[in-house]
Amino acid sequence: MKSFTKNIMRSALQLASMNWKAYSHLILYADNAGWVLDWERQEMLKLCNGLNIPVVKPIWKYAATPQSVFFFDQFFLQNDDWLELLPNRIGFAYFHGIPHTGFEMFDHIYQQLEKYHTDISRIQVTHSEMRNLILSTGIDPQKVFQIPIGINLGFFPFRAQEMKQKARQEFGIPQSAFVIGSIQKDGIGWGDGMEPKLEKGPDILVATASKLKKDIPELLVLLVGPARGYVKAGLEQAGVRYIHIPQQPYPQIGKIFSALDMYLISSRQEGGPKAVLESMASGIPLVTTRVGHAMDIVINGQNGWITDVGDVEALTAHSLEIYNASSSDIQPILENARKVAEENSYEKQTSLWADFMKGFVDTD
Repeated sequence: MKSFTKNIMRSALQLASMNWKAYSHLILYADNAGWVLDWERQEMLKLCNGLNIPVVKPIWKYAATPQSVFFFDQFFLQNDDWLELLPNRIGFAYFHGIPHTGFEMFDHIYQQLEKYHTDISRIQVTHSEMRNLILSTGIDPQKVFQIPIGINLGFFPFRAQEMKQKARQEFGIPQSAFVIGSIQKDGIGWGDGMEPKLEKGPDILVATASKLKKDIPELLVLLVGPARGYVKAGLEQAGVRYIHIPQQPYPQIGKIFSALDMYLISSRQEGGPKAVLESMASGIPLVTTRVGHAMDIVINGQNGWITDVGDVEALTAHSLEIYNASSSDIQPILENARKVAEENSYEKQTSLWADFMKGFVDTD
């Protein structure tokens, strides 16, 4: 019965799309998890609307003519099910996943791309290291486009002092605390997150906070996001105060940044993360490891602070530099950071995405 119903549905979709030209519509696949990629999908919808690209739901993979399919991450490559989508054109974002770094899944996905790169039409990478990695698979360089994860500046105003006070009142944060922010999902799965996603560096975050506690008595770590159990347990063991906000609607994340004194990225691998530009846009001092698009846009001491992956001592030293600095010393750095964020807004990326879509979606 299910098979019969499926065939009826497929026939109806093919009939409804009989007049579609080949590759004239874009089919978007997101993870529907209510987290980062779903918001990327919303921004993509707005961008495609501006480029006059028709966007349809995944069910239209059964259209009468092949169309163009875009995945918001590379994990569909874990198995061969996606091959059933051919001869649709396949594009996707490859945010992170460097092989031979101790993460077997990343090794497998890279091997899949090596095997099937001729069947792929477009790949978005967000930084230079990932671009070089993807090109090493032998893929045609004309299929690979470097486009950073953008930012909606409307959600992230440049923080003023009164905004900080108001945000702290709203989230129950002491005005006297020195607050380090961490907004991510760094546990495996969608439960408590006691098993860490080591590529996100939760162990490095805990180690850095533990060191800072010795010199910052009013230290408080503000955790936002699901599956943060590993970090919470580590901070409790180290005696570091924290507040955990499990999840917030994305347009409200700007308020979180307003409450911070600095933002810390301790990851080993990233595609962005989004927090790089979010903190820069918000006027919050950023300390980050050299990952994702941070390696291309953060200049140490000029628009943020950046150090090698895993360097807890340097992350601690940069954080203490911010703690001990005067607002007048930091202000020029924050203003430079805001300019970087403005140059990487979704609106400023329209031409980059227009180039990506050319020859991928045929709208003429």
